Amino acid sequence: MNKFKGIIFDFNGTLFWDSAKHKQAWREYSKILRGTPFTDEEMVKYMFGRTNEIIIKYAIGKQPDPQTVEKYGQEKEALYRQMCLDDKQNFHLAPKAEEFLDFLKQNDIPMTIATMSDKTNVDFYIENFHLEKWFDIDKIVYSDGKIAGKPEPDIYILAAKKLNLNPQECIVVEDAISGIKSAHSANIGKIVAICSEEPPELYKSIPEVNLIINDFSELDRNLFELKTTQNA
Repeated sequence: MNKFKGIIFDFNGTLFWDSAKHKQAWREYSKILRGTPFTDEEMVKYMFGRTNEIIIKYAIGKQPDPQTVEKYGQEKEALYRQMCLDDKQNFHLAPKAEEFLDFLKQNDIPMTIATMSDKTNVDFYIENFHLEKWFDIDKIVYSDGKIAGKPEPDIYILAAKKLNLNPQECIVVEDAISGIKSAHSANIGKIVAICSEEPPELYKSIPEVNLIINDFSELDRNLFELKTTQNA
């Protein structure tokens, strides 16, 4: 079994199972943008893992100006964040995620997040989920208006660099097709798909996926190269 030195997490739909809220918020805004809500198929193919600019461009059929992207994007994200706060029962990290992150932290395994969320949302997650408990906040990679959106490989190449690792030395955990393609194009060593929203059958049809899990308890700890323990 190949051993890996680090791990990179997508966030939305991966560490935080919020896909339904993003769908609901984008459906509301697609009515404004084009008069009809996005379909489930459009969500899977064109929404997840993409920047707001790309989603808005798809919806209106032309390149939006920066002011339009900012206006609709921020309004949609504000609605989404309120949905999260209102749903206290489900406003927590993914099943078994905290236990897995504790394992990584205890074993000094390099880890970070690579998300196409913007800084406002990333700060919202840091504050509410206390991500600083596990992650070096400065190493989180997010959409800053300069990084190409998934499925381009840029975000995962940068995330691996922040960990001082080669992409081949890293595992990526993803839920979005665009994110899986991004990780593959970045030459990530192992791509794990987590079934937060979609059934395993979807990922079985994607050749770039190396492993499919239902929650983080199923991610084999033996995949990682552990440092030799000093104490017996």
